[in-house]
Amino acid sequence: MNQNMQPQIELNNGVKIPQLGLGVWKSTIEDAANAVHAALRNGYVLIDTAKQYGNEAGVGKGIQAAIKEDGINRDDIFLTTKIFNGDQGDYDHVRQAFEGQLKALQTDHVDLLLEHWPVDGKYNETWRAMEAILKDGQARAIGVSNFNNERLTDLMDHGTIIPAVNQIEFNPHIHQQKIVDFDRSHGIKLEAWSPLGSGTLLKDPVVNKIAEAHNKSAAQVELRWGLQHGMIELAKTIHEQRMKENMEIFDFELSADEMKEIDELDQEKHSLWYHDFQWNGNPDGIGDYVATPDKW
Repeated sequence: MNQNMQPQIELNNGVKIPQLGLGVWKSTIEDAANAVHAALRNGYVLIDTAKQYGNEAGVGKGIQAAIKEDGINRDDIFLTTKIFNGDQGDYDHVRQAFEGQLKALQTDHVDLLLEHWPVDGKYNETWRAMEAILKDGQARAIGVSNFNNERLTDLMDHGTIIPAVNQIEFNPHIHQQKIVDFDRSHGIKLEAWSPLGSGTLLKDPVVNKIAEAHNKSAAQVELRWGLQHGMIELAKTIHEQRMKENMEIFDFELSADEMKEIDELDQEKHSLWYHDFQWNGNPDGIGDYVATPDKW
């Protein structure tokens, strides 16, 4: 699909974000570089990474390759990254650490900057630094990730800017409806990580029955389902053919009955590691290092 034809969602500050993007969680630096280059070459606009993933340098390399080899302009790319847990809390340290992220990404700004987790005792001061980053033009929009309603309320009570986005786990197996409803009531857009349920839904008989009816794959049906729920979706893959397949979801529509059938697959179960996360870190001590791709 042509970059200019992709569906976009307007954020609360007027910035527009593409509704489908590439995620690079668990990708090595080399794989991230190749995947980002391939994605941009195939019409993707939205690229999502994080310092936590340990591959920002690869994302920056992939972007530069697309600019130099394919004539893509930086302004045509919507780049998202996140403030690392271990950098949170101290205003000056957040600002300094983010400068390092920009250097790794080989850019002078990101289009969306997210606070990766609401780390206890630190997320409000982190947000204060992010508000300054926004005002200085180093980010076009700022938001949060993995925030529940309690912590998001606290952040808004202490901050001056309402987050533009909350990136949460969302797929047919987990809807987090209370968070979705709360965020939408405040004009905060929802972004789905793991929209394919880490692959666990690809063999679901309901999804496959609907996929067969539309002559589409299970993955395409799952992404279309999220799209029709108004989500911004981040599909992770390092395979160019799957990138192309994931992009081919704008030429069909699920019926109300089909949407309901998939809705009923909800189990409200997070990914295996999610419940192990502590709000001030996790049992493995995240906060002191950037996780390697096979770690988190």
